[in-house]
Amino acid sequence: MNFREIFKKHTMQIVLVLVVIFFTITTQGRMFSASSFNSLIVQNAYVYVLAIGMLMCMLIKGNIDLSVGAAVCLVDAIGAQLMVNYGVPVPVAMFIMLGVGLVIGTALGYIIAYLNIPPWIATLAGFLAFRGLGTAVVGQNGSIGNIPEAFLNLFNGTVPDVFKIPGFNLTSVIIGIIGAVVFVILQVRARANKISKGYEAETMQSLIIRCCIICAIIVLFAIKLALYKGIPLTLVWVMVIALIYDFIISKTTIGRYFYAMGGNMEATRLSGINTKAVLFLAYLNMQFLTVIAAWMTMARLTSANPNAGTNFEMDAIAACIVGGVSAYGGSGSVFGMFVGATLIGVINIGMSLMGIDANWQKIVKGFVLLAAVVFEIFNNRQKAKVKA
Repeated sequence: MNFREIFKKHTMQIVLVLVVIFFTITTQGRMFSASSFNSLIVQNAYVYVLAIGMLMCMLIKGNIDLSVGAAVCLVDAIGAQLMVNYGVPVPVAMFIMLGVGLVIGTALGYIIAYLNIPPWIATLAGFLAFRGLGTAVVGQNGSIGNIPEAFLNLFNGTVPDVFKIPGFNLTSVIIGIIGAVVFVILQVRARANKISKGYEAETMQSLIIRCCIICAIIVLFAIKLALYKGIPLTLVWVMVIALIYDFIISKTTIGRYFYAMGGNMEATRLSGINTKAVLFLAYLNMQFLTVIAAWMTMARLTSANPNAGTNFEMDAIAACIVGGVSAYGGSGSVFGMFVGATLIGVINIGMSLMGIDANWQKIVKGFVLLAAVVFEIFNNRQKAKVKA
């Protein structure tokens, strides 16, 4: 395998490494500080969670959900009102917040799947309505603070350090090394399984390169977090959710339905699969993950306010597309989305450390998003030429 083929297969991983190096140089090393690594996770945890749900929507013909940011605002407003102003116990309030999210998901899923309303229209209506409702629920004061500690402790803080070495969280490093080893084992097993079934599998050289890059990133994160406060609890939430959904998408029958519908909706329907139910499930699941993102957001901000969730939907869509999820449906993975979300987060933090104006940051992210789509189109044309 030559360098060109390697670059095609691992484009975003290589770009991510180069971007980190660039910002490390331009910020005189601040990008590579332990606190920046912690911020990358804590400040972008919602992106990873929402992007997983957006991935499942986009697998079906590139569908998206524009309402998730506004839904975060509404769910947080309701939860804060219940916990702070009405004294509702934290578990009960969280259960009600989840119920609100599922009601929203049910409504959107039914409108899109069974009434055949285009997803962007239905979710755009939600984008406007939920933001207005959230602002109304928060009230005239503009925010609701004093969120109970019992709620904040579920998402803030770090994984306890067993060894308690001053200035260095050894537990974080051990967990990182274990995670890297498990990742390699799973990748090797997945490749061997494909070969045994006669499926096309990546070359060993490609696998080694990918595993080396990812393992280096995992261990690097573990060391940096160990030098700061340790592994944030938000990272634990994100990793558990990512592993569950990676299994669902890649190993289960329902996961294959999503890919099949993205490849050819009509053929999938004629094969006996209930495509309407799958589409309904995609948007119900999107709002389920939106509630989890809302919990994370309220815990990080320690309050609920009308601006919560602003542009969250755009961050999630950008993370998916930059991570290799097809804008036309049918292809993408949780791993690729993770790389895309991390790249977007690195760009955000790097430009902030450089003191670049927020408006220019949006321009740069827009160009990155466009470049990812152009690369996908170019790559698909090259594949078509090879097949021809």
